[in-house]
This record gives sequence, C-alpha cells and structure tokens, in this order.
Amino acid sequence: MTATTTAGSTDESTDEPFVHPALFYRGEEEYLDGTVPFIREGLRAGHPVAVAVPGPNLNLLKDSLGGDAAAVRFLDMTDAGRNPGRIIPRVLRAFADGHPQTHVRIIGEPIWAGRSSVEYPACVQHEALINPAFEGRDVTILCPYDAELLDEKVLADAYATHPVIVSGGSRRPSPSYAPGQVVAHYNQPLAPAPAAAGPQHFGTAELPVVRRFAVAWGARLGLSGVRLDDLALAVAELTTNSVVHGGGSGSLRIWAEDSQLVCEVRDRGQLTDPLVGRRPATRDQRGGRGLLLVHAVADLVRVHTDLNGTTIRFYLGC
Repeated sequence: MTATTTAGSTDESTDEPFVHPALFYRGEEEYLDGTVPFIREGLRAGHPVAVAVPGPNLNLLKDSLGGDAAAVRFLDMTDAGRNPGRIIPRVLRAFADGHPQTHVRIIGEPIWAGRSSVEYPACVQHEALINPAFEGRDVTILCPYDAELLDEKVLADAYATHPVIVSGGSRRPSPSYAPGQVVAHYNQPLAPAPAAAGPQHFGTAELPVVRRFAVAWGARLGLSGVRLDDLALAVAELTTNSVVHGGGSGSLRIWAEDSQLVCEVRDRGQLTDPLVGRRPATRDQRGGRGLLLVHAVADLVRVHTDLNGTTIRFYLGC
C-alpha cells in the first residue's frame, strides 16, 4: 500500500484488486472529507457506488452530494445491517455481484456508537471476514469509524481488521493487521443464558415437537405475525442442521432478554468455515442455506464453535 497526504484522497495503489481501508474521522467535516471525494471519484470513473451507513450520516452524505446523490445506491445500515451477519451477503455482495465487470466502490459503516456489547463481537468478526470474502475481487470497501465516540478498543480492533488506515489526512498500512486472529479471538463462549424455557433435547424424531415448543414459547413471549414466522423458520433451519451436520441431535432454549426474544440451539458439530452463512447462495445450490436464512431474518446472530460443539444464539425483536 502507498501513503498519501490529503484527507480526501482515495488513492488505491495496491498489489491487490480488493482494498479495505478504515477511515477514522472526528466530526462532520472529517467525515465528509473522507467520504465525498471517494464517492465522486468513483462516479467520475464510471464505477458503481453504494453507501451503507447509519441514518444520520446517510442524510449528511445525501445533502453534501447534491445532484450526484441520484447516482449512488443508499442503504441505512441500522436497518440493512442491524444483524452484522447479513451485511456481507445482503449488502456488500448483493451490490458487488450486480456489477461483475467493473470496479465497485462501497462505503460501509457497521459499527457506530450505540451498538451494544452483545452486538459488538458479531460486528468486529464481520469486519474481519470482509477480507477473505472479497479476496481477489475488484472492489474497494471504505469503513468509517467515529474516533470521537467509539472507544479505543474498537479503534484497535479496526487496525486489526483493515489493511489500510486513513486518519488525520494520511493513508498508511495498518501495523497490526490480523483479521484471522480477530475472528478467533471473538469466538468466545457465550454468556450463560438466564432463566429459560428448556433445554429441549431433540433428534430426528423430535424435530416437529421442538419446533412447536419454540413457536408456542415465542407467542407466549410476545412474538406474532411475521416475527413468529421468522422464529419458526430459524428454528427449523438450525434444528435440521443439528440433526444433519451436528452429530444427529441437539438442544434448544428460548427466553426473553430486554425487548428481544432469544433462541439458542446447541449441538456436537463444529463450524470450520468462518464464512458459513455469509456467502450468497448460488442459483443451482442444493442445501447449505440454513444459517444464511437465519442471518436474513434475525436481528442478531451470535456463534461459538469449538471441538466440543457449536452454539448458535439468535435474537428477534418482539
């Protein structure tokens, strides 16, 4: 990577077609200096440009771009990326795959002040997994970080998940880039569940029973309509995966946490591919869509896997 000296510069000199810089900004001026030129340079070059950032920053960019905003694909990350596990397949890849013959520019801001401590590990793992997900692709993904509001640990993690850092008017290689270590570090056992319904143990014969159990408890805890359908789908996919890929059996718990319903499925399988559930399904793909579908409907998915088994915990707003 090569260094530049202007805040708005988007020089992308690199030996690789995929570029993934983090932009550290303080205040609106630095935010716009680091993002608006990036967008406009892309538009001048004829590159498709997408912007997926939290609502206030989305509106700020739309206003600053003026007439150029019409040529940009805008997404509110607080909606599209509420679950960090669906950002790669449903935001980044969805846009990049729609333009396979040209360079693509994307601004993605998945971490903002207000993300909870429960969400954060999934956020930082997402940032780390962008790198293998796009290796060799002709794509630049710029990730802004609010250096005023985010704590030092978040910024330190950004150094580890991004090969390039843009800050204070300069661009430089990250001295601590190690995305694989980040994925491993945040693969930690999940906090113990509070008082919960279950565990309900299941094998192949008990799949219908455990699914009815989950839906009944979901309704009791406040889910209805589409959200109850989402619960039924996610439970069906995860329990089937446990039977087929997780040693033939598993267990399920369900409980309420703040304003969300939480459902947890455990089995004896191990996930060896950190990108499972984050690759878009191909048209002719048979199977392998279970965790992808769970990411699509859930507000958050947390995973822990090791030699002893796998725990998948998903959250749905009531």
